[in-house]
Order: sequence, then C-alpha cells, then structure tokens
Amino acid sequence: MMLMDRRRFAVAGASVAAIAATGARAQAPSGKLVLYTSQPEKDANQTVAAYRKANPGVEVEIFRSGTTEIMAKLAAEFSAGQPRPDVLLIADSVSMESLKAGDRLESYAGAKTDGFDPQSFDSKDKTYFGTKLITTGIAYNKAAKIVPASWTDLMKPELKGQISMPSPLYSGAAAITLGVFSQRPDLGWKFFEALKANETVAVRGNGAVLRSVATGEKPYGILVDFMAYNAKAQGSPVEFVAPKEGVTAVTEPVCILKTASNKPAARAFIDFILSEDGQKLALSQGYLAARESVGRPAWLPEGAKLPLMPMDIAAVLKTTDADKKRFADMFGAA
Repeated sequence: MMLMDRRRFAVAGASVAAIAATGARAQAPSGKLVLYTSQPEKDANQTVAAYRKANPGVEVEIFRSGTTEIMAKLAAEFSAGQPRPDVLLIADSVSMESLKAGDRLESYAGAKTDGFDPQSFDSKDKTYFGTKLITTGIAYNKAAKIVPASWTDLMKPELKGQISMPSPLYSGAAAITLGVFSQRPDLGWKFFEALKANETVAVRGNGAVLRSVATGEKPYGILVDFMAYNAKAQGSPVEFVAPKEGVTAVTEPVCILKTASNKPAARAFIDFILSEDGQKLALSQGYLAARESVGRPAWLPEGAKLPLMPMDIAAVLKTTDADKKRFADMFGAA
C-alpha cells in the first residue's frame, strides 16, 4: 500500500510539473510586436535581436526614423484611428509627456525599476521609462584661453564669436536644454540673449558642434557627453565639462501604447530593456546606462561626475513650442 502511495505521489508530482511547464509556455509572449524607434539602425537591430533571444516566440516589426517623423506618423495614425505600434523607444521624454497628456500611454505597474536614478526614470506613474542617459555639457578646445566651469561662463563677452551650439529646432537634446534653461532663474532667457550677443552660432546637430570645437573654428560648444569624450580618446584636442549647475539629459524613454495589440510582448520588451542584460546592452553600445550597477562606458573617465539638473519635463512640454519659436526668432533656423 505504501509503495502504491509513493507511485501515486510521483505521478501526481509529475502531473503538477507538467501543468506548470505548460502554463509557463502558455504565458510566454508570442505573436508580432510592432516597434517604432529613433535608435540608430545598428543599435535598433542589436536591441531587437537581444529581445528576441530572450523571447523567441515573438516576431518584431520595426519602423525606424527620427523622433519628429515618428511623432508625425503616429499623429496621422491616431487621426485615422489606426495606431500601429505596440511600443515606442524614442529620443526624448517631452514627446512622451505629449503622448501621456493625450492619454495614449499604458501604465505598467509591474515594471522593475529598482536601481534606476529617479531623475533618469522620467515617469512616476510608470507610463514611460528612461533607458539611458545622454547628457549635455560644455566642450572646449585645449587651446582655448578660458576653461569654463559654469554655464554662465559662456555669457562672458570675451568669448564673443567663439561659441557654437546645436539648434533645438533639430536636436532633441538641445530642445531639452532649451526648455530646462528657460525655466531657471539663474539662466533663463538672459542666458540665450547673452549667447546671441556673443554671436553664438546655432548649427543643425551635435556633430557640427564637435567639428567646430575640434578644429578650433569655435573653441567652445554646447555638446553631448559621449561625442566629446570619444573624440578626446581618439586624439582630438577636445575637453568636456559638466558645469557646476549640472547637465541636462535625454533618456531615450520606452513606453507601451494603450492601443497596443500585443501587450504581453510589449511588457516583455519593457522588462528586457530595464533588465540587467538590457542595460548592459546599452552600455556595450557606448551609452551611459540608466542603471548604474551595470558599470560605466569606456569613454567616461574614472571619477568623472555628470550631475543631472533637476528637470520638470511636464513643465518643459507646456513651453516647448513657444520656446522654440522664440529661439528661432533669435538665432534663425540654422
């Protein structure tokens, strides 16, 4: 009798295990995930490949373009009542705030965000999540006579004709900087008025700023961190300063749309991006990961600090159109 009981127990245990395994397979995400992203093509392909390795039952369709074009495409789809993406992975949180204000984003309360800097996290209600940090500070040529330590150093008359910056009409990082600065009493529009008086040149992107600083044509520039540090590592006479007031940052946030057709696969995408493996992927792609525990990129010198300015992204959204118009009136369209 005891032998029979043991056999029954073994059979029952095997049945429970089989049911559990079947349940786990049934819960694994499958089907098609539609991703709209502004990541560079190489990064996007690596991200999708890593996600699919962790979720082999999911096929991924990608639309890749700049954030501005993605938002325009999405607006047209909303207007037609046929939004296609399940997930967005785009450059800036102002665009996410715009979607959130229109009640377009799905909150994902189960997302694991332990270990993320609250300032880089973006959304307190878990409707979108910062995935990395791309900060903006001051770059200068080693031959420059003044070593800047503050944003206000760029306002000094002796730097007249020596500064370049990316236009916020084209650069998402520059648009964040404009919106954050315009709200600060210590900088505000007096900062941009001083830059205008100093004959600062607004160019289309960060690459043009880097070339100008590296050649000495304009020995000072407002520039993203990794471009300056990578140029220095390659022998260019470029230095980077995180000003004492702090740096601004874009966080390449990710979100799920309320209209997503495949929410299980979309949640799995968020889980992967925020996981240690997902953050290590961002690090391997040369970015400063939002989860500090995965390490620092090779370009960031040991001991270097990139303190983030406090950023009220909802407030930036409210003024972004007016800020850009005022900037265009002041500096032109580049």
